[in-house]
Amino acid sequence: MRTRQLGSVMLYGLLSFVVVSAGCRHQVAAKPPAPAPPADPPAQPTVALDASRTEVTRGQSVSLRWSSTNATSVRVTPEVGSVAAEGAATVAPTESTTYTAMATGPGGSATASAHIAVSVAAAAAASPGPTLEEMFTKEVQDAFFDYDKAEIRTDARSALSKTAEFLRSYPQISIMIEGHCDERGSTEYNLPLGDRRSGSAKDFLVAQGVASDRIQTLSYGKERLFCTESNESCWQQNRRAHFRMAGTNSTQLSGR
Repeated sequence: MRTRQLGSVMLYGLLSFVVVSAGCRHQVAAKPPAPAPPADPPAQPTVALDASRTEVTRGQSVSLRWSSTNATSVRVTPEVGSVAAEGAATVAPTESTTYTAMATGPGGSATASAHIAVSVAAAAAASPGPTLEEMFTKEVQDAFFDYDKAEIRTDARSALSKTAEFLRSYPQISIMIEGHCDERGSTEYNLPLGDRRSGSAKDFLVAQGVASDRIQTLSYGKERLFCTESNESCWQQNRRAHFRMAGTNSTQLSGR
């Protein structure tokens, strides 16, 4: 009897333990798992673009400088193309241009721009043409003479022909022909000789079609020497018909 009671107690205790254990397992299994935190979205790219100058004259260069963040590619247009995330480039636009930098990444894209205004340099002022005095000095040549002579020799004929051509092209010019002699001989002798030399030069020009009333003559004899050394080379320089402009209706060359 005693043994039977003890077995009943043990059976009852075992059943109670099973029930409690089953209830605990059911309670733990009923709790849902905690949800995972949401992933952060990709960062939005940024980009900046600056120009060293915003106004230039055609032909001048400009430095472009850019920087970006959160970008996998950066492109600068026009001209430059794909670039590093940060850098610089030199451009020389020929006309007003807006440069644009575009940064692209997982988070989207961003742009920045810089405008360069290009002006055309004013045309250089036209250089004034040579004056008639400058042309006269260049084109008109003196005629030289032999010792104690007033006849037009071959080299003088060539020089006077060029002078006549110039004077025909510019009829507004009037001239003075000075007759000169070397230092030898008296003043009284050389004045008439200088006058014959200037007269010979005038006659030649008139024969070449230059109006006589445009030409005056004068003799200095040996009073105004071009060279003062006493040798043949120097004396030859002094035996001449020398030309000066005596007047003009225009002081600026306008064309033949």
